[in-house]
Amino acid sequence: MFVRIIITLALWPLLTGCDSPAVRQEKALVAPAIKLKYATGFTISKQEDYYLIKIITPYKGATEPLQYVFYPRGSERPAVAADAYVAVPVQRIVCTSTTHIPLLDYLHESQALVGFPSLQYISSARMRQRIDSGLVAELGIDQSLNIEKLITLQPDVVMAYTMSSDMGQFALLSEAGIPVIINAEYLEKHPLGRAEWLKLAGILFGKERLADSVFTAIEQAYLQTRALVLQDSVRPTVMSGIVYGDSWYLPGGRNYAARLLQDAGFRYLWQGDTTSAFLPLAFEAVYQRAGTADYWIGVGSFRTLQELQAADSRYALFKPFTTGQVYSYNKRMGPGGGSEFLELGYLRPDLILKDLVKIGHPALLPDHRLFFYFKLP
Repeated sequence: MFVRIIITLALWPLLTGCDSPAVRQEKALVAPAIKLKYATGFTISKQEDYYLIKIITPYKGATEPLQYVFYPRGSERPAVAADAYVAVPVQRIVCTSTTHIPLLDYLHESQALVGFPSLQYISSARMRQRIDSGLVAELGIDQSLNIEKLITLQPDVVMAYTMSSDMGQFALLSEAGIPVIINAEYLEKHPLGRAEWLKLAGILFGKERLADSVFTAIEQAYLQTRALVLQDSVRPTVMSGIVYGDSWYLPGGRNYAARLLQDAGFRYLWQGDTTSAFLPLAFEAVYQRAGTADYWIGVGSFRTLQELQAADSRYALFKPFTTGQVYSYNKRMGPGGGSEFLELGYLRPDLILKDLVKIGHPALLPDHRLFFYFKLP
C-alpha cells in the first residue's frame, strides 16, 4: 500500500547514526533470538547460524505457509528446505508496496532500494531524493512488473506482496536466481502487529537490534496513548467509509481500522460485527444506524464537505456532516499523489492513534497536532 518523517523524541536516538557493512555482517552472525508480541502472520526461528522465517498466511485464504532461510552472506547455504534463501545482510532490494518504504527508511537503508513499480506513489522524502537523482528504477505498474528490467538490477532480494496464490511473475524471478519474499503485513489485525513486520526487515539488513528498538518505541507510544483514553469515560460514536458503486463500504468490527477507533476511545457503530473485511452495505442501512453519529472518520479522497456532497447529496443528511465533524486521513500527500498515511501508517500506528484521540478526546492530548488527519472544511 509513503516520507517526510516527523518523529517523536523517543524515536530520534534510534534514527540517527548508521552501521558500517562490517558491523552489519557481525550483527547478522551474532544476532539474538527475536520475539514477536503482536504479529501472527509470520514466525522467526533462530537456528545456530541462520534464521528460519515462516509466513503463515502469505495471502488471504492461503492454506500453505511459505518458508525462507536467511543466512550470513559469504557462508554456505544451509541444507534445509525452503521457498527462498537470502544471504544477509542484503545490500540491494526491490520492493513492491509503498508500505515497505518506511521499513528501509527507519533502518537507515534507504540507499538499498534499487527498483520499485509506480515510483510516483512514493512519498518518503529520503526516497524522493534518490528517485529524483535517478538511483531507483521504475519497474512498471504494480503487479505487472518489468521482469527483464528488474533482473538487470541484480537485487539481493525482492520484497513483494500478493493478494492471491498466483505467483507467476515471482516464480520467474526465482528461476533467475533472485529470491522473493512475501510481506503479508496487511493481513495483521492488530495495529502493532503490522508494525512488527519491521523485525523481518531488521533481519534482512542485519539490524535486528535497531528494528527491535524502533518497534519498542512505537509500541510504548501506542500503549501510553491508549492508556490515556481510560481517563475519559465518554465514548463518542463514530462512523466510517463512503459509497463505492452501489454499496457503502466500511470496516468490519474486527478490522484493523475498527481496532484503532476503539483503542482511541470511540464507540464504533459496527464494533459488534465479527468480520475483519470491509462490509458492503446499503446506504439506508448505514443511515439507519449512523445517521446521528458524533464523528465521521475516513471519507476516501474527498477533501471538502462540498466535494463530498457533490458526489452524493445524501451525505449531507448525516449529523457529522451538519456539525462539521468529518475527517480524512489524507492530510499528507506526496508529490506524485501518494498518501503518506497509506505508506507510513502501517509502521506508525502510534501516530494514527494520537490523531484519533486528538479528534475524539482533544483534552487528553492538548499539544498534539494532527499528523495524518484533517477536518474537511
